[in-house]
Amino acid sequence: MRSVLLSLLFIGGLSSWLLGQPIGKSSYETRVAVAAEKMAEKDYYNAVVLYEEAFEERKDERLLPLIGELNLKLRDYTKAQRAYAQALRRDKDDKMTGLRYFYGLSLKLGGNYAEAIPEFQKFLASSPSDSLKELAQNEIAGAELALTWANQKPKIEVTSIDRDLNSPFSEYSPAFSRGGNLYYSGFNRPDVIIVEDDNQDYHAKIYFAEREEKAEAGYKKPDSLDQKINRPGFHTGNVAFSTDGNRMFFTRSTLQGNEVADSKIYFSVGGDGAWGAPNELVGVNGDFLAKHPAVGELFGKEVLFFSANIEGGYGGLDLYYATLKSEGVYGDPISLGPKINTPGDEITPFFFNGTLYFSSNGLPGLGGQDIFFSAWNGSMWSEPRNMGIGFNSAQDDQYFALDAEGYLGALTSNRPGGRFVRSRTCCDDIYGFTIEKIKADLVVGIFDAGRKPLNGGTVKLTISEILGDGSPKSQTNANGNRFDFPLELDKSFKVFATREGYFPDSAIVSTAGLEQSKSFEQRFYLKQVPPPPPVEPEYDTITIQQAIVLENILYDFDDDKIKPEAESDLTLVFDLMKQYPEMVIELSSHTDYRGVDAYNERLSQRRAESAKRWLVAKGVEADRIVAKGYGEKQPKTISARVAQQDSLFKEGDLLTPSFIDEIKTEEERERAHSINRRTEFKIIKGPTSITIKRTSLRKQTNKPAPNRNANPGASSAGASRPASVIVIHELSTLRGRKDLKGVPIMQFKERVIDFGEVKKGEKREHTFEFANLGDTPLQIGVISTCDCTTTEYSTDPVPPGGKGKIRVIFDSTEKEHDEVIDVDIILDNTEPDTGRPIIERLQYKYTLR
Repeated sequence: MRSVLLSLLFIGGLSSWLLGQPIGKSSYETRVAVAAEKMAEKDYYNAVVLYEEAFEERKDERLLPLIGELNLKLRDYTKAQRAYAQALRRDKDDKMTGLRYFYGLSLKLGGNYAEAIPEFQKFLASSPSDSLKELAQNEIAGAELALTWANQKPKIEVTSIDRDLNSPFSEYSPAFSRGGNLYYSGFNRPDVIIVEDDNQDYHAKIYFAEREEKAEAGYKKPDSLDQKINRPGFHTGNVAFSTDGNRMFFTRSTLQGNEVADSKIYFSVGGDGAWGAPNELVGVNGDFLAKHPAVGELFGKEVLFFSANIEGGYGGLDLYYATLKSEGVYGDPISLGPKINTPGDEITPFFFNGTLYFSSNGLPGLGGQDIFFSAWNGSMWSEPRNMGIGFNSAQDDQYFALDAEGYLGALTSNRPGGRFVRSRTCCDDIYGFTIEKIKADLVVGIFDAGRKPLNGGTVKLTISEILGDGSPKSQTNANGNRFDFPLELDKSFKVFATREGYFPDSAIVSTAGLEQSKSFEQRFYLKQVPPPPPVEPEYDTITIQQAIVLENILYDFDDDKIKPEAESDLTLVFDLMKQYPEMVIELSSHTDYRGVDAYNERLSQRRAESAKRWLVAKGVEADRIVAKGYGEKQPKTISARVAQQDSLFKEGDLLTPSFIDEIKTEEERERAHSINRRTEFKIIKGPTSITIKRTSLRKQTNKPAPNRNANPGASSAGASRPASVIVIHELSTLRGRKDLKGVPIMQFKERVIDFGEVKKGEKREHTFEFANLGDTPLQIGVISTCDCTTTEYSTDPVPPGGKGKIRVIFDSTEKEHDEVIDVDIILDNTEPDTGRPIIERLQYKYTLR
């Protein structure tokens, strides 16, 4: 384990050489004897002065290692290098090879990396079993890292925080209160403190400096806290605050010479400039040094991080945490483990937004103590990473701290350029820095395939890790093709571009790991959707006495009035009657067997007469039409077409009451009833056969299915299409595709719904349910709709045969008139042969009142 070579007050505090004057000159022997006593008392300054005077008198080379060690402890690296170099040059018999470790260390801490590495290597070659071997290897790695980074621009500009705060002595442990004011520890005296004068208070205190409101970077003149905090006879420092700013943590310590002999952590309740009497913490203090408190959160609970030399640790000072139990009371200290702690010293922790910052001389670094950080993922720490040039120097860099917002920071360093009294690197100053507030934005442009601007498009932005969170950002630009979005940091976004008549496109944009502000640019070149290929009409031949079902002649319950949607079928019959003037037809109406027989027959007769009257009113001679109501007397015989559409039936099945009663489920029986409920026409005189387009007498698929049943007391449910028959809806881009292999098929119970009358400002919602009838897992990419609509849906893949739901919430607040709203579901799936994205559309309409 490495001895504490750099021990000044509070790890880089004011050395005792500032607290006393050297003794007067005397003989060589007396100087050496008294120097040894002073060294034993850890009074390093007086000891080194005496040894240096003795060496000047006798040139006794035995004193050089002691002079080197003491100057290294006092952080006068130039004098340490000189002493070690002289000692090693005079060591002709290589009896002091162990000094090469400390010589290499003094070179590294002085920034002489290239010269330091060979000294560490010579030490390793001569002392393979030395306890310092691991640390020597670490120092080599750190020096090599420094040489690698030598030409890099510093990650941040670090400057002396304020001349009124920094003195020629040491200032350390900066901490920001919730109000942005600065607390720190130091002596803050204009004169050298004389130890021998008992009236002088030479103890470190906590100071408080208010931030200047109008100053670009500055603080008012600091004042020390009162004696409740700065208790006489103790060195007080290492300030930290709770998250709410109402508790202040600090240490009280005593010294033996230059070494900390005792250190305990206290807390006080209050606020800026008004702190109550402190109490010693329970649980984190013991028969060890407890230093450098820092408040954090682990496993959802408040914890206190601190450094301590608890027996059984990994090195000199290790980092621990203890969980808060009640005010001022903590659980047992728990080590942060070997990922954080090393054979060296880990000190000055600071926790902010899930990241632990700390200083270590046991990890590869640029100097003695370097600042590192490690992220907490909820269960473990990441590998520590060096903060790099700027934050770290060739010397000691410690006490990293940020304000509440995380953009203003401070640290303590003894790097050259600070104020000092003995050597350029003897004393710590507080340095400030500002972290750039990183911003990210996205500029999207939509163009056509010819790279011309395409106006009227829509861009939707959603966080790709949580697609479907119900709140994607969406913009439509009717008059331009540019879209601007601010972006959150450390997120991955999916960007979708759509435009009516064009295939959509998407891209991924990530702000993860940004170290400076960035404006992302994404251009989309959308391909126009080609017109559908012309469909060659197919024809059916109708022969005499062949009954043809008029699928669109529907009636309201217990009514015989012709509905508007029936006119398409009746118009076709009218056109045929004009085309074939000699043709005589029968118009027949049929019901299912439920209800009263006589009533069903009368109702069916009235309906047949109603259809006849419509045709006569158009000019067809009445004697060319026979209207006949059969009621339930003529159950339907299943045709080949119906059997092909519905696997429940086979061609030739006669839907009699006994046949229907044998069907197992109510839903399947209703399908049979719906087939029996029908209006038909057939040629009874005239041409023996005629030809018509196959689609002319098919049911209109984009209309709701009203009740066909006219029987009082009978079921009003309409026919439903069997699940075994896959019909691609006209609101799907798969419509017209013959090969459905390798694609998901989104089959909805309904695609178009009517919210009816909606009062302005009201919200309405509907959940669309669907099944994947394809042979490929279905993955929703994004749902695009108007700003008035939000959607909620799962981003999990829907396997073949699986089901899903899409919740649509409509807000009418900004609406001024009736509308039909499209809800476009853009799948991540594409058509295998063309690569075109698959888009499914839902619609809802409303009437604003």
